[in-house]
Amino acid sequence: MSTDVDDWYANADRWHDEAARLREILEGCDLEERFKWRKPCYAHDGSNVAIVQSMKSFLALMFFKGALLDDPKGVLEEQGKNSRSARRLTFRSVADVERMAPTLRKLVKSAVAVETKGLTLPERPELELVAELQERLDADPTLKAAFEALTPGRQRGYNLHFAGAKQSKTRASRVEKLVPKILAGKGLRDR
Repeated sequence: MSTDVDDWYANADRWHDEAARLREILEGCDLEERFKWRKPCYAHDGSNVAIVQSMKSFLALMFFKGALLDDPKGVLEEQGKNSRSARRLTFRSVADVERMAPTLRKLVKSAVAVETKGLTLPERPELELVAELQERLDADPTLKAAFEALTPGRQRGYNLHFAGAKQSKTRASRVEKLVPKILAGKGLRDR
């Protein structure tokens, strides 16, 4: 066990009791406990399986390949409308954790099986960039190279942000505003 993980659980100001009970259950699931992305993360044979998320209105256990898990009770929730593979189990009380314990163990077992079998999600379709971004990239080879050097997730994040504007003028303005970040190799939410 990592002292960082111990510290996270000990200092959890929100969902402390729920997190402690969740950890007890996860410790019985033969997973490796790590500290990644400033959160307790659970792995099997070096592959990330799940991560604990302390949110404002709930505690969650997010399964990285949740879309591939056997979920006959339909308890896994999507992270958001643009989430492709992650699914999470949410808790709002210790009683929720207790009630969901058998299902949680089955989901962990399913997640381990997914990793053991080496299952992956189908390739994501090629990203179709909004016209305003594509035009700007076509006009500036340096910007295009910087954008293409970003991770696929960062590229997608920018594209979703730009596409969120209804008017072309606003999309173009968003692109221009974020050109320096793209050139710096940073994602939309990077500092």
